[in-house]
Amino acid sequence: MEPLLYLLGVLAAVVGVALSIGLHEVGHLVPAKRFGVKVTQYMVGFGPTLWSRRGRETEYGVKAIPLGGYVRMIGMYPPPDGAPAGAVGRGTTGRFELLSQEARAAAWEEVGPGDEHRVFYRLSVPKKVTIMLGGPVMNLVIAAFAFTMLLVGIGVPTPTTSIATVYPCLPPTMASQAAAQAALAEPARADDEVCPADAPASPAAQAGLVAGERIVAVDGRPVSEWSQLTDVTRNRPGATVLLGIEATDGTTREVDVTLATAWRPVLDEDGLPTDEVVSGGYLGVSPLAEYVAQPISAVPATMWGIAIRSGQALLTLPVRVAELAGDLVAGEERDPRSPVSVVGVGRLSGEVTAAEEPVKAKAATLLSLLAGLNLFLFLFNLVPLLPLDGGHVAGALWEGLRRRVAAIRGRPDPGPVDVSRALPLAYAVGITLIALSSVVILADVINPISIYG
Repeated sequence: MEPLLYLLGVLAAVVGVALSIGLHEVGHLVPAKRFGVKVTQYMVGFGPTLWSRRGRETEYGVKAIPLGGYVRMIGMYPPPDGAPAGAVGRGTTGRFELLSQEARAAAWEEVGPGDEHRVFYRLSVPKKVTIMLGGPVMNLVIAAFAFTMLLVGIGVPTPTTSIATVYPCLPPTMASQAAAQAALAEPARADDEVCPADAPASPAAQAGLVAGERIVAVDGRPVSEWSQLTDVTRNRPGATVLLGIEATDGTTREVDVTLATAWRPVLDEDGLPTDEVVSGGYLGVSPLAEYVAQPISAVPATMWGIAIRSGQALLTLPVRVAELAGDLVAGEERDPRSPVSVVGVGRLSGEVTAAEEPVKAKAATLLSLLAGLNLFLFLFNLVPLLPLDGGHVAGALWEGLRRRVAAIRGRPDPGPVDVSRALPLAYAVGITLIALSSVVILADVINPISIYG
């Protein structure tokens, strides 16, 4: 059953990625057609065509490699200054100019009789920007929908004061500062943690606490949140506290518990362990988590926070991929915060569906993957470099700025910006993206990230 669930998870990831790509391209397709631009192809994926169907003037299809998609619009590049519509060039002045002319020639081969006024380059700046931003905005809409379903529909797992697990002893990797630091250097030690035969029982086990009971008070003060309990226990190692316990049958009792001293790693803002460890009180229980629905107002705030962190990660993406490549070559353990590809998303999705978790927890994790993916695609496509959408937006805005300056200075309209002149840069960016993607895909195959450690 587990392999079948894993395959279903991978399939869910494939469908989610394909849906995200397809709707992204719809975001380009719909305004392009609305503004009268002739669209010859709408494709999800790259490489060999798996399926296609031709409409009145557009071929719709799916290709074999689900790493992107495209909408082909005629007349993306204008003819040279002063040349009639459909002209290609007036001679070469260098390799880059020749590359630009060849691109214009290929673009104008699709411009048939009567299509001269249905070309992209003739559009106004606002219409160009609308078409090129349509794709990223669609990803933003998908992300907002997924985050709404996640936060408002399912809720956020929130630790309660109910006991999920009573640990039998203080884990050896938390018994001393040296042991805790050694566990950070070798995480497998913590994964294989067992209680030695001579290990004393944990404070919770000594006090007779059992899973399912609820801690309702500490030293006579009511507690209703897990953080209220940990604020007391973490700050009082070695102290004796009086716990108010509510059993599963509704009866209550009070027990004295002497807290042990445990060494734990300091967590960063993402909840991941740092290299620093600190001591604190140890009770020996884990909380039962319940999903608590959030107000709709939590969606923008959550998206903004994740967008800020994603933007910061995007700025350092080449460095992080280089570090990932170095770890891969050296055989080092992979940083759980390293980038993942669509292959990694598929593996994580399969791992989630195959895990022994409640259905609600699985749905929440899958939705968070879909939401995070689309939010990243939104930000990534805004990067002002060709061949990304942001590069075309930058070209359109530059065109508008040139026209505005010319009008203010009383000069003739300089005409549309020829983005084909930036093709060398676009090819360099494309090759770089392929190289970065290849490294991440290879890492996802050889040394994948696991949600469950």
